[in-house]
Amino acid sequence: MNDRKCLQCYEQLKGRADQKFCNDQCRSAYNNQQHVESNNVIKMINRILKKNYFILADLNSKGKTSALKSELQKKGYRFDYFTYTSTARNSRTNYFCYDQGYRESENNKVILIQRMVEGEQTALKF
Repeated sequence: MNDRKCLQCYEQLKGRADQKFCNDQCRSAYNNQQHVESNNVIKMINRILKKNYFILADLNSKGKTSALKSELQKKGYRFDYFTYTSTARNSRTNYFCYDQGYRESENNKVILIQRMVEGEQTALKF
């Protein structure tokens, strides 16, 4: 009496007692299905971070620049998504999306900054 079935296609299994799938395609399809929801969340966040990065890089093509927060928002920048923060000597917080970043200034402005990454050493470019 063999009532073991493939977890993906529900075909009757023949062979080893610990077998869960009838072939590699079913195993792969089953595992992909299990991770599709978490993969979609990761892809969505990566798209937002990538868009943020290109907005900052486009506006900061000449080095140190300032811009209005509303200008970034019009281009679709999402201020709630960034890769890391750092605190400057003046206790202001820098928000980075990879090597492109900004620091808030007065009058609804931001100062755009770029972090130069060379091997393990990093330095801010103002």
